[in-house]
Amino acid sequence: MSPIPRRSLLKAAAVAGAAAQFSWALGAKDAQAAPRADASDADPVTLDWLEDGGLGAAPGSTVGVPWPKGVYEADQTFALTDADGRAVPVQTWPLAYWPDGSLKWTAHAVSSGSGKLILAAGQAAAPDKKVTVDRSGGTVDVSTGVITVRIGRDGSTLVKSVRRGSTEIARNGRLVLIRQPEIEDDDQGTVRTERFDGAIGEVTVEQDGPVRAVVRIDGKHRKGNRSWLPFSIRLYFYAGADSFRMVHTITYDGTQEPGKASGDFIRGLGVRFSVPLRDAAYDRHIRIGGEGKGLLREAVKGITGLRRDPGAAVQAAQYAGQKLPDPSTWDQRVTTRLQYIPEWGDYTLAQLSADGFTLRKRTKKGYGWIGAGGGRRASGFGYVGGASGGLSFGLRDFWEKHPAQLDIRDAHTDEAEVTLWLWSPEAQPMDLRFYHDGMGQDTYAEQLEGLNITYEDYEPEFGTPYGIARTSELLFWANESTPSADVLAQQVEAVRTLPQLAAPPKQLIRAKVFGPGLYSEPDRSTPAKAKIEDHLDFLFTYYKDQVEQRRWYGFWDYGDIMHTYDTVRHVWRYDIGGYAWDNSELSPDLWLWYAYLRSGRADIFRFAEAMTRHTGEVDVYHLGKWAGLGTRHGVQHYADSAKQQRIANTTYRRFYYFLTADERVGDLMHANVDSDETFLVLDPLRKVRTDPYTPDRHALSIGFGTDWSGLVSAWLTEWERKGPKWEKAKARVLSTMEGIAAQPNGFVQGSGLYDLDTGKFAVASAPVVSVSHLSAVFGLNELCAELIDLVDMPKFNDAYFDYCRYFNATKAEQKARYGSDFGTLLLFQGHSRLDAYAAVRTGDAALAKRAWTKFYGSDGYTESSPWKTEAVSGPMALVAGSEASWVSSNDTALYGLAAIENLALLGDKMP
Repeated sequence: MSPIPRRSLLKAAAVAGAAAQFSWALGAKDAQAAPRADASDADPVTLDWLEDGGLGAAPGSTVGVPWPKGVYEADQTFALTDADGRAVPVQTWPLAYWPDGSLKWTAHAVSSGSGKLILAAGQAAAPDKKVTVDRSGGTVDVSTGVITVRIGRDGSTLVKSVRRGSTEIARNGRLVLIRQPEIEDDDQGTVRTERFDGAIGEVTVEQDGPVRAVVRIDGKHRKGNRSWLPFSIRLYFYAGADSFRMVHTITYDGTQEPGKASGDFIRGLGVRFSVPLRDAAYDRHIRIGGEGKGLLREAVKGITGLRRDPGAAVQAAQYAGQKLPDPSTWDQRVTTRLQYIPEWGDYTLAQLSADGFTLRKRTKKGYGWIGAGGGRRASGFGYVGGASGGLSFGLRDFWEKHPAQLDIRDAHTDEAEVTLWLWSPEAQPMDLRFYHDGMGQDTYAEQLEGLNITYEDYEPEFGTPYGIARTSELLFWANESTPSADVLAQQVEAVRTLPQLAAPPKQLIRAKVFGPGLYSEPDRSTPAKAKIEDHLDFLFTYYKDQVEQRRWYGFWDYGDIMHTYDTVRHVWRYDIGGYAWDNSELSPDLWLWYAYLRSGRADIFRFAEAMTRHTGEVDVYHLGKWAGLGTRHGVQHYADSAKQQRIANTTYRRFYYFLTADERVGDLMHANVDSDETFLVLDPLRKVRTDPYTPDRHALSIGFGTDWSGLVSAWLTEWERKGPKWEKAKARVLSTMEGIAAQPNGFVQGSGLYDLDTGKFAVASAPVVSVSHLSAVFGLNELCAELIDLVDMPKFNDAYFDYCRYFNATKAEQKARYGSDFGTLLLFQGHSRLDAYAAVRTGDAALAKRAWTKFYGSDGYTESSPWKTEAVSGPMALVAGSEASWVSSNDTALYGLAAIENLALLGDKMP
């Protein structure tokens, strides 16, 4: 992609006013293109749970629902009923607005429900037990009507107490960080560690009921004079719930240098609570989740299996977690010897890999551990308490994001301690050092040579983890007594699969969100359509199976997929430069989300959810000089020196946010609003420029494809959400659209000189042909479909339709239109969706025909592709499984998106 030569700047500035002939004063009138919906579009919406079972033991669920333009004004209220017409309490707030001010997305929080729920305009029912928030003292006190949680405003105690009625169930909730200052790379040396505690910096009440309350706690981990590893915690409360949810985010800001043994190595990262215990030791119960809904069910002082029998009813009651009758009623041969039965105070379950956990216990500190079982994959659930109350706790994606651990300590005393370890202290320290020494790649020329052999774009000091983040989710229940086996099973299920309400595909399509016309429900009405649906199913199933077979799990890795397969070694190229972790290359995130939008399938949603959590946190920088940029695909998620907008792209986050109202993802999107400033810090084309270029605040070279699509998605989202910077964001959406449309060659111009202060592109004085096969494959088509629907700007439309029309055209057609052809291109199958979109928008039948021609017969997957897997086993492979050596993640993302969009746009014009 050739930049505009710097010497053209003055000429470009001189003609910058050319765009004014079709512009308007920004903000002077609404920019709108899509017509308002009619009254029939205000029909009630039936919401359903992604998985069977409804809310279960979870505290609540929040769902995003879209509305056609103009159906509801900003102040509209909503009511919710169940299938029998009974009112269900609901809390509603706006998530996004159409340009005319009407509601585009609304969020709805519920704290009850097991079946389908009907959402319609009306007055919401109030819950019998409302969530209330009291900020009057030195704490923030949240009551669900069942439990009351006291949240600290300063110090190291985040949750001062959790009460159910007058009973304190838990207290002293805090964050724990263990730092190891040095890694020993041999079998000698002394391991030293130091503990840091989370220190509160700021507490914000984001919502205060009546159905849902959210409290955000920000701070850093501190010991003495040092504070590091920023955290952002959100606590979620729902009306009538006996539980609450924690969303825990850390951002790594330590130092780890390749080749050096010293640094900030995390040895343990956890959340810890103290649990007061009031019952006799034989009435205190331990529950630890094993495989599936399996549980270790024990008492601190067990009275089963003894040489003397206290009575079958007594034994059964203890196993059930019920309060035992007075020991004077037992067989006295047991009662008189109770003091000789050990009390087991400490338990640890460690999940150090995706393939195994161990469970052990001991009586107390200083005494030996004994094995208490083990298995493959633990649920991440535990409980400690007794007949007078106790705390259940769980860590979501426990084994998927190994190494994880659950600890119970001192259950034989008056106060037990529970720690949920997001990074197990029994695992190796968190080693984030870059993986090689540079191999002499000290100059750009040498780095480009390295790119040509391993596909890794290396640059010294660029492979840093500084600024990457990770989010975890935890659940806590304040039980009035030890739960029954059935209730415990429900709690385990909520930890493993957090219940989620969802709007049906028909409503998403009817509301015309995420690009009107780009997706439709699966249709197998003809053999040709059925075959494409089969291919889409095959690809998703294959990747889901590969996650399992290849063990794409781990704290930093879970949610991502690999880029390219090594057909000789029968493995994905996990250790070869740019062929390893995918990091959103060519938009697999979009493929998965559009696959969900059209189908409503829970398994696709969960896959896309994990990817969104990963790619938005781990593959993007949130602190430091590269904050707002993401990292290109590589052996480590932060290894490659290409730090670019295309990976930080807000487009990939929009789906999860609007479907769930997730505040953390909302933070990530808002943080990108000013990411145009990153072009001052780092030139994405620094290694390949042929003309002199120094980043200039008033003349930044920004590409109209991968660069602009990342920027405009953040601006559009801020505008739609009416975020704190929405007016600036709206202005930049409109001004940059105008600027691209005003270029001599529109999108084909390739890039423009952007002024950070005005948010405008200078209009080039001369036409340039600069087209990359990458420009449109990071969400540009999907974004432009949204923008064209939202904004009435015919010249922008024409510029984009022209780009769509000529990318897949012949070189002769390109030259006839632009005076020069586009050079050597690829990814024609993926670009067939641009043909399809422009064909529908312009009514071009020839373009519609070409869309299917390019889809079926260019590059990528074809009907003659194998569309099957082959078995692999030892000694050919590490583990037995399957492979489809012809599959690559680039082709999968492009085929998936092209198939989905072409079927929706031109399903009635298939050959």
